[in-house]
Amino acid sequence: MSENTFILNGNTVSFEPGQTILEAAEAHHIRIPTLCHLKDTTPTGACRICVVEVKGARSLLPSCSTPVSKGMVVLTESPQVVTARKEILELMLTSGNHNCAISGSDRGSWTDFQSRVLEEDGAAELCPVWGDCKLQDLAFQYQVKADRFAHKQTPYPPELANPMIIRDFSRCILCGRCVQACNEVQVNRAISIGYRGSDSKIVTAGDRPLSNSDCVFCGECVQACPVGALVEKKARYKYRPWEVEKIRTTCPYCGVGCQQLLHVKDGKIVKVTGVEDALPNQGRLCVKGRFGYDFIYSEERLKTPLIREKDGFREASWDEALDLVANKFKAIIEESGPDALAGVSCARSINEDSYNMQKFFRAVIKTNNIDHCART
Repeated sequence: MSENTFILNGNTVSFEPGQTILEAAEAHHIRIPTLCHLKDTTPTGACRICVVEVKGARSLLPSCSTPVSKGMVVLTESPQVVTARKEILELMLTSGNHNCAISGSDRGSWTDFQSRVLEEDGAAELCPVWGDCKLQDLAFQYQVKADRFAHKQTPYPPELANPMIIRDFSRCILCGRCVQACNEVQVNRAISIGYRGSDSKIVTAGDRPLSNSDCVFCGECVQACPVGALVEKKARYKYRPWEVEKIRTTCPYCGVGCQQLLHVKDGKIVKVTGVEDALPNQGRLCVKGRFGYDFIYSEERLKTPLIREKDGFREASWDEALDLVANKFKAIIEESGPDALAGVSCARSINEDSYNMQKFFRAVIKTNNIDHCART
């Protein structure tokens, strides 16, 4: 047997030194389900959904944190593995408000259950991420019902106070992905896992609300959450995943060029997420890039150029406005020289626009009075 090969579901396959079973399986297009695993962060093995059967091991092993070794024999969907995953899923579905299982509803069909989308924030009838939840997907895949174990309600009420993020602890499965996203991806170190045992909870700054913590509302935790525990307040119950078109674009807020996915329903943006594996941000966004999209629908936005006349403004065409500015520039230069003019490039401009701005002032106006505004 070659130095870097192991047996995966009966086939001899290669692996790279340092790879986990999960990474090696993905490299060979073998899907192992996960809930706690977050790419490029330290594996925790918290959810145990990714367990696999390894020949010679005394128990099932978490594939996300178990390194591959030469000659290892691994089964990813053996009867023992499937039974374990089903039991883990049943326990998760009964630990809080995970109403993706129709057995928890008094309705007669899945269609009736998912169709009743509620508008009010305090709604408990329907999950806000119905159709975009990894726990729900796995419950469907393994045909799991939440009726074998006693249902346990969380003692923690939802946090609705801040304007950006709703934290619904009744839907939290304590996978830890939000903690990893905050601490290892964005490195804000605002959230952690607090308390112990059945009282465990995702906490911030001594279990204070997000708005009173070190949270900068980048929303990375929301994007990492695999269930409905963290959702964008503005997007809650506004859409279903199959109703939106995802349009890739560049964030307009600064010159970095972060890549975004606009989730558009009926021609209107309802949510923004970062594009995973795309440079330069690799899925990360700041508070403005993720939540500051609705300014484009403001009725206060100027839709046409305005020219001041006496004590007011009048609407004008772009040609008239630009001619006026050009003539004013020429008059100032003729009277006082080019250094009487100065330019400030907007922080929301892309790098190419800022380059053209400085080129215009230095090559056309003939002045070095050009700066970049860092404020938005």
